Amino acid sequence: MHHLLFRSPLILLLLSVIGSLAAYAQAPAAPLAMGQTFTLESATLGETRRINVYLPAAYTDSATSRLPVLYMPDGGMAEDFLHVAGLVQVGTGNGTMRPFILVGIENTARRRDMTGPTTNAEDLKIAPRVGGSAAFRKFIRTELMPAIRQRYRTTQETAIVGESLAGLFVVETCLLEPDLFDTYIAFDPSVWWNNGSLAEQAGSRLSSYTGPAKTLYVAFSKDALGAPTTRRFTAGLKSARPALTWHYKAMPEETHATIYHPAALQAFRLVFKPGKTAAAK
Repeated sequence: MHHLLFRSPLILLLLSVIGSLAAYAQAPAAPLAMGQTFTLESATLGETRRINVYLPAAYTDSATSRLPVLYMPDGGMAEDFLHVAGLVQVGTGNGTMRPFILVGIENTARRRDMTGPTTNAEDLKIAPRVGGSAAFRKFIRTELMPAIRQRYRTTQETAIVGESLAGLFVVETCLLEPDLFDTYIAFDPSVWWNNGSLAEQAGSRLSSYTGPAKTLYVAFSKDALGAPTTRRFTAGLKSARPALTWHYKAMPEETHATIYHPAALQAFRLVFKPGKTAAAK
């Protein structure tokens, strides 16, 4: 009787399914890749930096296409790289933004790299070392950008995006070394740094700029909108000459903790919209 039971087609089918499920459950997991990563020895910074790269389908599906590059501080896998890569993937996939190679720069000493010099005693307390933004820009200009051009098929167009202290770095670079990028995107930039000196300089520096066309996009959350330095900075935008195209977005529905993703979605659709390219350098 038992012998016949185990030869039943239904029992055999059930045993087969159970065996398959057991084998499936024991199958080893494989790494999930969504981009590329490499390390770069920096003589300028005296350390090794990890670089994460997302390549959109417009790049991977072609052996010849060249794409512009979007750089981002805070570009580690545990930082902002994943959600910004997702925006680039979705935006290029649904045609709401032009495809970009995304280059994330993983942090080692964020508060050192993102800040310029300061005379404010409270600023000096945020980290053992601050004021390294000029060296970080030199690293990007002389080491990272050449490495990216060597490794990938790029055009001459470049952009940078950042939030908070990384937004401060974006704004500072736009004001002090505007030739480094074509497009600057900053969310809740910490323009209070060094007693708001960048906010004070914004008007004069932007109004005196006469170089190639540039684009600056800034957005502020409700946590920053009412700050005096924010008001001084945004007032300075109004004196920009035609060579600088600027966009300002107030986002009172967002906080400093929530602004990055929704602001980036809007910014990318506006400044990277299909058919619109940056002027040649």
